[in-house]
Amino acid sequence: MSTDKNSYYGIEKYYHRLENSSDLDPLMDKIGDSKYVLLGEASHGTHEYYTWRARISKRLIKEKGFSFIAVEGDWPDCYNINSWIKNYKDSPDDIFEVLKEFKRWPTWMWANWEIAAFATWLRDYNDKLPVNEKTGFYGLDVYSLWESMESIVDYLEKEDPETAKLAREAVLCFEPFKARDSYASVFSSSNSDCKREVVDLLKEVRKKAHSYDREEEAGLNAELNALVMANAEKYYKAMAGFGEDSWNVRDRHMAETLDRLMKNHGKEAKVIVWEHNTHIGDARATDMAADGLINLGQLVREQHRKDGVCLVGFGSHSGSVIAGKRWGAPMEKMKVPEAISGSVEELLHRESAQNKLIIFDEDERLKEKFSEEMGHRAIGVVYHPVRERGNYVPSRLSERYDAFLYIDKTRGLHPLKIHPHPELTPETYPFGI
Repeated sequence: MSTDKNSYYGIEKYYHRLENSSDLDPLMDKIGDSKYVLLGEASHGTHEYYTWRARISKRLIKEKGFSFIAVEGDWPDCYNINSWIKNYKDSPDDIFEVLKEFKRWPTWMWANWEIAAFATWLRDYNDKLPVNEKTGFYGLDVYSLWESMESIVDYLEKEDPETAKLAREAVLCFEPFKARDSYASVFSSSNSDCKREVVDLLKEVRKKAHSYDREEEAGLNAELNALVMANAEKYYKAMAGFGEDSWNVRDRHMAETLDRLMKNHGKEAKVIVWEHNTHIGDARATDMAADGLINLGQLVREQHRKDGVCLVGFGSHSGSVIAGKRWGAPMEKMKVPEAISGSVEELLHRESAQNKLIIFDEDERLKEKFSEEMGHRAIGVVYHPVRERGNYVPSRLSERYDAFLYIDKTRGLHPLKIHPHPELTPETYPFGI
């Protein structure tokens, strides 16, 4: 590979301006008929990442008929958004009442004005459509163990008392852990295993899911809550040091949930995924691979390439972000310093301090330029600007993504000022992504 800078002279002409929704035309062309579009973010607290993902998603829904959005969020809370945007029976009148139910730290990820605005657009869009054509909104993550238990027991008690017995057995198995500081810590000193109970429950719910449809999507909701219970047990065990790495367990759960959602929506289904770059950018093009880590972007490419997959990364040079200084800490607006020398973000800023869209396969020189390994910023929910150099993932950008949105200066998003429930502890990936 040539590293002669002159070989890249004029390569900037292949960058597309990025100022409004119409500037996304090249990305729409790149996506084409793909069924899987994964949209990243370089932090969980940046206004522009949320708003540009919303712009892309609106166009995909209106112009290409995408079926649903799947996000890096808990199933029960995100399902409440799904019910609201589809105007299901007994949904609150106000989207803010729905978002107040996001009580697990970091609440700002989904309880923010940007999501409120997008959800309101989705509801207005869905109101014009029959039930089976409404766009959905679902959570892919594995953290909501207690919430999923509560949801499934409450539902089965009303609709399927026989299966509810299995649910209660699973709850009894997990109950001793709820009083501890964290589920993971229990497994460091205990051999208790709840796997049999939750697997039995999942099998039974899957077998009977078709009969649960007296409420809209009730069968899907019951099955996915049971799946969270099954995989949460594996995830928290892995966090305590038993078996497979917790990161891989988590991303495999997200892939399994995504597959179940696609199956539920039929053979013509198309999905938009919103997650951090570390989940949607192909792990094989980063140093994650050397550590034996996989991610959702890699799994989707490997399993669904024939259906069309487009991975879209995001990044910025400087600005501000919403994050916490430690687990469970109050959220605050923090300064994001200028990107470090030699990073993707510093290179793009140096070339021009303008927002830009890059489609990597539009020119071989463009693809070659970004196949060189460079640091690519990744900010988690825990952030310390003074430790900025530790926030870069070595990446071959044109292999990690199919396209990249660069926003030169960004702002922190706008939380609804919801505080986490004092009894909930942040049981998430140690690096906070």
